[in-house]
Amino acid sequence: MTAASRALTRLATWPDLAEGRPSCGTGRALRSGGVEIVHFHSDMSVDLHLTAKAIRRFERDLRHSTAVRLLPGSPWVTVHLECETDIDLLMTLVSAALQAHQRHPAAEGAALPRCNDHREAALTRDGVGGV
Repeated sequence: MTAASRALTRLATWPDLAEGRPSCGTGRALRSGGVEIVHFHSDMSVDLHLTAKAIRRFERDLRHSTAVRLLPGSPWVTVHLECETDIDLLMTLVSAALQAHQRHPAAEGAALPRCNDHREAALTRDGVGGV
């Protein structure tokens, strides 16, 4: 069982999350209400809709994680899952994402921002600026 499938199995039991098809069309998604929270794109790559505000709040810590990739201006972060520690990090970030979306819900009918799948220029912790 891959790290991504273990993470999906764990998250699928959370009462606030329901499985569905991601808007990007690749992989599987978990939603909370009408908001897509997590896209599982591959056996090792997950996009998390953390929100721009939450990313700014946690940016310093996110930049120091070798498992997290940030794209400038994106409210999504990409988490690479290789081990249990990465899965634990994802669980923590999903919890933060759920809280961020509950505190500041998107306007009814608002377009979902595009996830990071297939986007260019994923940056490492040394190349991030202005997220």
